[in-house]
Amino acid sequence: MKVDAFDFELPERLIALRPARPRDCARLLVIRPGGLEHRLVSDLPDFLSAGDALVTNDTKVIAARLHGVRLRETGPAKIEILLHRRLSPDCFSALARPARKLAPGDALEFGSLKAFVMSRGEAGEAEIRFALCGTALDQAIAAQGEMPLPPYIAGKRDVDDADATDYQTVFAREAGSVAAPTAGLHFTPELLARLAGKGVSREAVTLHVGLGTFLPVTAQDTGQHRMHAERAVLHTDTAARLNAVHTGGGRIVAAGTTSLRTLESAADERGQLHGYDGDTDIFITPGYRFRAVDILLTNFHLPRSTLFMLVSAFMGLDVMRAAYAEAIRENYRFYSYGDACLLIRPS
Repeated sequence: MKVDAFDFELPERLIALRPARPRDCARLLVIRPGGLEHRLVSDLPDFLSAGDALVTNDTKVIAARLHGVRLRETGPAKIEILLHRRLSPDCFSALARPARKLAPGDALEFGSLKAFVMSRGEAGEAEIRFALCGTALDQAIAAQGEMPLPPYIAGKRDVDDADATDYQTVFAREAGSVAAPTAGLHFTPELLARLAGKGVSREAVTLHVGLGTFLPVTAQDTGQHRMHAERAVLHTDTAARLNAVHTGGGRIVAAGTTSLRTLESAADERGQLHGYDGDTDIFITPGYRFRAVDILLTNFHLPRSTLFMLVSAFMGLDVMRAAYAEAIRENYRFYSYGDACLLIRPS
């Protein structure tokens, strides 16, 4: 399909720079056969039933943006790197800015944290080896780095202390993402308690959100775009419980596109889920046959993005274009700190 089919005009005023407080008072556009309904995220239990299973992503965002200097005999130069994938206990793949200032062998300093450039790619990517490793490196990155807010937020205001908690979900356990699984940002302990009280079970997957989140689709046709691989994990016992949900007539509800992509990567042609631990570069566009997920809770996504393509595959492009037009008319807040939509597929 032509990428232009997924374009739309979004007023800049609708890009959310702060989350709703409390988190579950964000607006919720319910999209299902028969039309649209305007609700709040706190109303989510009204749309789920006993026996359904909510699947969340337990990845944790790391303070992946580091500001420092490159050291050479000619003198220091400011450098910024965005860590996006761990390669070993002491080594990360990163995006550098400005990339032209880096060369293999360069020494880097980020406060007290020292590193060296091992290699540099043509698109600003670099392999960085640190003087620390393992837990010691994790602690140093947490101390020296800052939350990697998306450009559409960071370009409009400074990162501050509030983002350290605002840009982390209540499910965060496994460190490794450079962007939050943003549908998870809407949940509160109170909302989770109400879902449990209704008989909705909760399961966790892990997908560490990586470089692809920051890269636009530059191809003219979806068939020419290639996704960056991201690490995904679905434990075997979790897969078995989710299979039992479907067998018992319940629905699998993915909290976010990252949860959905993990489940769809782990499902076979019959829709059975299996344990999965590896990279996924699944790219979901209209025409894809969904095998595992029945309902999707997600935020409102960028024009021409792979995520808008995914939701268009889930509900239909015409449905999603109409829903987004309604959201814009009704002043819904977009992107990471914005409002949400609940996509309920025909049963």
